[in-house]
Amino acid sequence: MKLNLLGTAAVVTAGLVGTSAMADCGEVSITEMDWASSAVVTSVAAFLMEQGYGCDVQKVPSSTVPALTSLAETGEPDILTEVWANSTPAYEGLLAEGKLVELTHVLSDGGIEGWWIPEYLAEAHPELKTLEGIMANPELVGGKFHDCPTGWACDIINGNNLKALSVEAAGVERFQHGSGETLATAIAAAYADKAPWFGYYWAPTSVLGKYPMVQVEVAAYDADAHTCNGSVDCEAPKASSYPTAKVVTAVSGAFMEREPEIAELLKNVSFTNAQMGEVLAWQDDNNASYDEAAVYFLTSYTDVWADWLSDEAKGKLAALLK
Repeated sequence: MKLNLLGTAAVVTAGLVGTSAMADCGEVSITEMDWASSAVVTSVAAFLMEQGYGCDVQKVPSSTVPALTSLAETGEPDILTEVWANSTPAYEGLLAEGKLVELTHVLSDGGIEGWWIPEYLAEAHPELKTLEGIMANPELVGGKFHDCPTGWACDIINGNNLKALSVEAAGVERFQHGSGETLATAIAAAYADKAPWFGYYWAPTSVLGKYPMVQVEVAAYDADAHTCNGSVDCEAPKASSYPTAKVVTAVSGAFMEREPEIAELLKNVSFTNAQMGEVLAWQDDNNASYDEAAVYFLTSYTDVWADWLSDEAKGKLAALLK
C-alpha cells in the first residue's frame, strides 16, 4: 500500500511540476508544528499551494508559543496551521491588533485535550477515573504525570493546574517528554506491558484511536481560571479542565493582503476528527512520513478537497481528481 502510494505521489508530482510554475503566487512560509495532525495539515496545504497555485512554500518547524511570538515580532511565518486558540492567551490580542487573521476551524469538530489513564487501568481501579482517586493512590499510576514538551501551550496550562491541585505534593511527579513522539511512545509502551500510565493527551490522534484511554475527571471548566493558567505570569492558578478547543488556521495580516487567493484556499482546508484520525492511523500503521500521509489523504478524499480549490487550481490538479 505504501509503495503504491509513493509511486502515485511521484507520478502526480512529476506531471504537475510544469503547470505549477504558471501561477504568480510568491514565497510562502507555513508552520510545521511538532505534532502529527498539524504536520499533516501543513503537508496537505503545502502540496495544494505548490501544485495548484504555484507557490514557493517554506515549511518552518515550530510549536505554538514560538510561532505566535515570531509572528508578533517579525510578521512571519505567514501561515500558522492548527493553532489551539483556547490554550494560547496571546492569540486574541494578536487578532485584535490585526497582526493575525483567523481563516477557518481547521479541525471542524474542535480539539479535545485532557488528562487520561489507559482503559485497562480504569477497569482494574475505577477510583482512578477521578483526580482525587489518583492523588489518594499515586502508586497505581506509577507516581508519574506524563506531560507535553516545553514550548507547547499545554506545558504552561498543565503546570499551573498541577500546582493549583497540589498533585506533586500527593506523590505524582511531573515528567515532561522531549517531543510529541516520545509522549505517544510512552502510551504505546504502557499498553504493551499493561503498565500504569497517567498524563496529558489530545484528539484527534492515531494514539487515542489505537489505545483506548479514559479521561480523568479533574475539575469543572472555569473560563477565567483557564485563561490565567495559560499564562506564565498567572499568580494564583486555579483548577480548570480544558474546554473543547477551537483549532484554527490563521495568517498574518500582511499575508492576507498579499495573497488573497491563497487565503481563500486556506479558508476551505478543514478536516473532521474522523478524517484526521483515519489518516493518522494509516500513517502510523505504514510508518509513513507526513508528506506520504498527505498524499494518502489527497488520493483517498478527493471528494472532500476538490471543493477547496479554485477552478484554475482544479485544472492543474486534474490528475489527482480523476
